[in-house]
Amino acid sequence: MGKVDIVSLGEAMIEFNQTQPGSREYLQGYGGDTSNAIIAAARQGASTAYITLLGCDTFGDELVALWERENVSTAAVGRDPDAPTAVYFVTHGPTGHQFSYLRAGSAASRMTPADLPREVIEGAKYLHVSAISQAISASACDTVFAAIEIARNAGVKVVYDSNLRLKLWPLARARAVIRETISQCDVFLPSYDDVVHLAGVDDAEGIIDWCLAAGAPVAVLKLGKEGAIVATTQRRTKVAGQRVDAVDATGAGDTFAGALLARLAAGDEIGEAARYANAAAALATTGYGAVAPIPRAEAVRALLAQRTPAR
Repeated sequence: MGKVDIVSLGEAMIEFNQTQPGSREYLQGYGGDTSNAIIAAARQGASTAYITLLGCDTFGDELVALWERENVSTAAVGRDPDAPTAVYFVTHGPTGHQFSYLRAGSAASRMTPADLPREVIEGAKYLHVSAISQAISASACDTVFAAIEIARNAGVKVVYDSNLRLKLWPLARARAVIRETISQCDVFLPSYDDVVHLAGVDDAEGIIDWCLAAGAPVAVLKLGKEGAIVATTQRRTKVAGQRVDAVDATGAGDTFAGALLARLAAGDEIGEAARYANAAAALATTGYGAVAPIPRAEAVRALLAQRTPAR
């Protein structure tokens, strides 16, 4: 395969999303944070590739077909005949959406540094990784760190999403691994709820202080419907939220990551890229599922042109 703008590494899953609270009907879709993000980047026009392992099963075939439809290169997607492709369920209730995972022992959790396609990573502008990939197994965690090392040695910028899932690993280990990874990335993409647990503070300024103290050159704090804050040691800039008719926040943060990556790869400065990413994430909440509602560039630009920020 030729060089791409963005390569993402992680675990993709088949999604079953409850159609309405209390319903026994589920809509089959696709998920996995890094997969969602790379699809979002591709829909904004970036050239992309995905690195993962899938089972030799029907669900694995469906994910490969999905990426091919979305113009995401599958040249670095491997298949494991001895492990399944992961599955998860999304249910909806008064407190929002909740996830139930069937991912233990999945093909992606068996990734090792030896599985990494060095030339794919070295040829990219950006490598995108996530703490979820570090949480699913020790070997997957090693693989993320090995990918970061390859990228840094080749001058490829690293974008890291905290995506904290405490069902996957203890908080103490998550804090240690995530803090170490922050010090090795170029852009850190935490969500507010994640860093409340990691940093032990609950105000945005304190959270940003923690991110910068951990070594992030740039931190983009995702605040959901409230927008985002772009921060360096020199400057902090608020990106206002966008008013939309939200129905399902599944994958919105992943859409933010992918859209941000696409605009950075296209040459935007970080503040403008975050403004675009925030609009893309808002649009992603207007439909159900992680992938189907991810907007394309024309829809994002239309929102930016026609809507005023939420107050």
